[in-house]
Amino acid sequence: MRIDAHHHLWDLEVRDQPWTRDLPALRRTFTAAELRPTLDRNTIDATVVVQTMAVPEETPELLALAAGDPHIRAVVGWTSLTDPGIADRLAELREGPGGSALVGIRHGIQDEADPDWTARPDVRRGIEAVAAAGLVYDLLVRPDQLPAAVRAVRELPDVRFVLDHAGNPVVGGDGLASWTSPLTELADCPNVAVKLSGLVTRTAKTPAHAALRPYADVLLATVGPDRLMFGSDWPVCLLAAEYDEVLAVAETLTEDLDAEEREAVFGTTAARWYGIPA
Repeated sequence: MRIDAHHHLWDLEVRDQPWTRDLPALRRTFTAAELRPTLDRNTIDATVVVQTMAVPEETPELLALAAGDPHIRAVVGWTSLTDPGIADRLAELREGPGGSALVGIRHGIQDEADPDWTARPDVRRGIEAVAAAGLVYDLLVRPDQLPAAVRAVRELPDVRFVLDHAGNPVVGGDGLASWTSPLTELADCPNVAVKLSGLVTRTAKTPAHAALRPYADVLLATVGPDRLMFGSDWPVCLLAAEYDEVLAVAETLTEDLDAEEREAVFGTTAARWYGIPA
């Protein structure tokens, strides 16, 4: 089973996406129906759709989509981590239409000014509630927030984490060196997996596979294929490349792996970590 472990969908007639206002390529509606032919062409059997907005209405909508779409097998949604009633909110989501597809929760930590946001006691309680509900917590962080993310993963060993977009490293300059150290620390924690996603949009005009090769090499040497999963980050990837090119870059970066290791990156890691049935 080939899995795209990270993509988005939104309908501007249902809800604005304010973050797209200065991004003309993304300032429109993106539907599952539009993505479907691309998934079929690339033999992608299942996908994980991920939240974009910190509003309570979006996650039930994504779950309802999953209930009626053969490709969308999992949803990483949003609910407020600092809500004292978070356990009840999670139960309500899982009991609603498509609720069985809820596999994780994410908050845009990258939009929080505090680099140590994940260390707040109320945030930690929320993350623990996510784990108690049997769900994964997806980490979306800036490079300066990565050390705090490492501490959270280390200090919450009973929580299963996924680091989105490999921690959004700066590609070029001293970005590799400053990212490698906390990433290596993170890799020592067995309760975290990492997404090989969202990196093509961080490259400049250099061919993406060449610019990203050193980062992929670090990921494969530290995290390893068994905790690394491919995600297209469609449609955000369209800022830099079409879906087919993003997939081709990921395949090039992992071309030296054996067949079983490639299967892990492009399917079995995501299936195991998110509990996606075959």
